[in-house]
Amino acid sequence: MLPIERSRELQADSATLILQVEAGLFWFQGHFQTLPILPGVAQLDWVMHYGVSLLAPGKQFAAIENIKFQQPVLPDSLLQLRLDWDAEKSRLSFRYSLLSHDGEQSASIGKIALC
Repeated sequence: MLPIERSRELQADSATLILQVEAGLFWFQGHFQTLPILPGVAQLDWVMHYGVSLLAPGKQFAAIENIKFQQPVLPDSLLQLRLDWDAEKSRLSFRYSLLSHDGEQSASIGKIALC
């Protein structure tokens, strides 16, 4: 289940998306009951969905090279997803940032090898 896409900006080897993470998304069910947060696997699923469809058609997941979760993503968050594709290294880099009236805060970053 995907978030609501609010905007999309494409360049040659990069994409920037603004995503609304609604509380009713499947991913929040049971993760966790008292304080729901968006699971890391959901974040990776979205990276693969947008990365392959927008920047690296025909590519598939090979390995996670690096990932760091810095801030939890709560229901009804507004996220910026920045994707950068390095065709030479077959590497998809990503950065999720939480957007609020106070500014921008890094939520997670990582690199995924594709094949």
